[in-house]
Amino acid sequence: MSRSLTDILYLYDRPSEPIFVSRGNKSTTFDVPPSYLVERYQSVPSVLSRVGDDVPRIPVKKISVPSLGIATNLGRAENFSLFMPSHRKMAGHLIEILLGMATYDDFLSASVFCHDRINPQMYIYCLSVAILHRPDTRDLPIPTLCEVFPDKFVTSGVFAQVREEANLVAPGSRMPIEIPRNYTASDLDVEHRLAYFREDLGINLHHWHWHLVYPPSGPMQIVNKDRRGELLYYMHSQIMARYNVERFCNDLPRVERWNRWREPIAEAYFPKLDSLVASRAWPARPANSELKDINRTIDQLQFDIQDLERWRDRIAQAISTQSVINERGQTIPLTEKDGIDVLGNLMEACILSPNFNYYGDLHNYMHIALSFIHDPDHRYLESFSPIGDPAVTMRDPVFYRLHGWVESIFQLYKGTLPPYTVEQLNNPGVDVTGVEVVTENQPKNVFHTFWQQSDVDMSRGLDFIPRGSVLVRFTHLQYTPYIYRIQVNNKSGANKMGTCRIFLTPKQDELGRPMAFTDQKNMMIELDKFTVNLRPGANTIERNSTLSSVTIPFERTFRNLTVNVPTDINELDAFNFCGCGWPQHMLLPKGTESGYATELFVMISNYDNDKIEQDIGGQCSDAASFCGIRNKKYPDARAMGYPFDRLPRNGVDTLSQFLTPNMRTTNVLIRHTNSILRRPNQSTATPSTTRI
Repeated sequence: MSRSLTDILYLYDRPSEPIFVSRGNKSTTFDVPPSYLVERYQSVPSVLSRVGDDVPRIPVKKISVPSLGIATNLGRAENFSLFMPSHRKMAGHLIEILLGMATYDDFLSASVFCHDRINPQMYIYCLSVAILHRPDTRDLPIPTLCEVFPDKFVTSGVFAQVREEANLVAPGSRMPIEIPRNYTASDLDVEHRLAYFREDLGINLHHWHWHLVYPPSGPMQIVNKDRRGELLYYMHSQIMARYNVERFCNDLPRVERWNRWREPIAEAYFPKLDSLVASRAWPARPANSELKDINRTIDQLQFDIQDLERWRDRIAQAISTQSVINERGQTIPLTEKDGIDVLGNLMEACILSPNFNYYGDLHNYMHIALSFIHDPDHRYLESFSPIGDPAVTMRDPVFYRLHGWVESIFQLYKGTLPPYTVEQLNNPGVDVTGVEVVTENQPKNVFHTFWQQSDVDMSRGLDFIPRGSVLVRFTHLQYTPYIYRIQVNNKSGANKMGTCRIFLTPKQDELGRPMAFTDQKNMMIELDKFTVNLRPGANTIERNSTLSSVTIPFERTFRNLTVNVPTDINELDAFNFCGCGWPQHMLLPKGTESGYATELFVMISNYDNDKIEQDIGGQCSDAASFCGIRNKKYPDARAMGYPFDRLPRNGVDTLSQFLTPNMRTTNVLIRHTNSILRRPNQSTATPSTTRI
């Protein structure tokens, strides 16, 4: 890969500024044809000579760019959201243009041409989707959204401090500006106990990046990915399991799913965020707000709550009859193998929905209705609230009530499937005889969590002068790495492959009662999944928690792409940025200071029924459970969530009764230490440990 391919990444620097403005630490400039300037600058050609001759220049050839058409309909000062139908259509059109460029040089040229003509937020989304899916750029390390649009993640009060630090202190000597831990609410709001989860930067970046990998619109070849609808179900199902266990750790009941749409919504949310692009504050939602019919001509939106209810009933009818009706009036069965995939695409209403007109746009419109609850008819000229933006939607408590209802619909379908038999669960000849968790210098079978402060450079999205790093320090949950030690007896007399599946689940419900298995299975948190080769006889499997198949490391979530980017193709392949994945620092629930009781479940399933024959060399696959593998099949033939994705067989009321010889559980405590540690190798302006 030549160095020139990385030139396109300069378009992520200060995306709201004109294309002729210098970018990056070396003041790199795009050498654009005069005709590429927007009309307001074409009459002032001197703008192209604003920079000196000694700065690096990126040549941009002139090409004939296809008509941008509807892609220019969204104003540059407006917010952008994939939940909005008109925005999805605009984005889909622009993605088709960018993917249609025959060469990299044409792609760079078209991207430069679009830069000042497209809404900056939509532009960055479409550019990212195109880079991820073009064969000539798919290995480029895309910057994280918190670098490009820090206003989506950082309270507005921080920017004044950042500006002062940038103006008064030279680059290299600037101190990180700390994001307050409790800036959106006080302890008077019980939901604020979960703010560390909902407002975590890594969690929100994961949700945004997932929608980059799985866009709802655009060319069919990038939308129609293997088991896309099922993955949408499973990824959000796991979010709900994690959030509910997190609530238990904070003495809160599980989420009350939002299924009474005409009643007041008790939860409030005041985001304390300002949109730098739109130059306005993100709207809040007061407590006990009520849903209203939406009539916003400016957004091409007009629908009633009754429309949502009608779509809901039709989806419920499809589950009841185990079939859907396509646009030609034909019946498509919801089969045991593919039904969840069809239902996922129908529920989200991406372009793969079998009948958009009949089943509607339920999931997206529910987000929209909630996001305009403060101004349903645009009388106050307000934009949507955070629940309406995939990049920040997980910050709002009502997101989890909404997806609690969505999860109940998926579970309603799963309840129509036959339970797994003992034969479908067992792995003959393989017995799991022991499981334990080992943490260095700590007692066995105890997870340890604590608070950690880390720094993120957000200078890419800020226009401060002089240039240089602008560090923001945030506090997040973290855990002490550990090792799974699993004893397995292979009685088959020959080497045998298997898939090791590891889940974590609470032992008790919110009232302290032993959990019924039908509830417990829906709170199974997938921690890891990997292939093992079992020798005949006794085997000891050891696996480090940092290798989890659901997470990506902190350094990948928040990687600084302004330094040390490899130029060699082989090195860059190893550097490959796959930003889709649950943040590793949030692998475990918080736990409690006295120790929260959980059960660790381990299963070695039969690899002959798990395997997918494909070559995944060179692909980023360490978060495959949540994100799949780019341009490949999902790397597990089983249903996502197996063996807990269906109701149990008759006679199974507890987890112990569910077990077959190839499964085992052990009791594990999650012990939380209420102290803050500094991430190693970062600034030490304040003490490294603070008791709170």
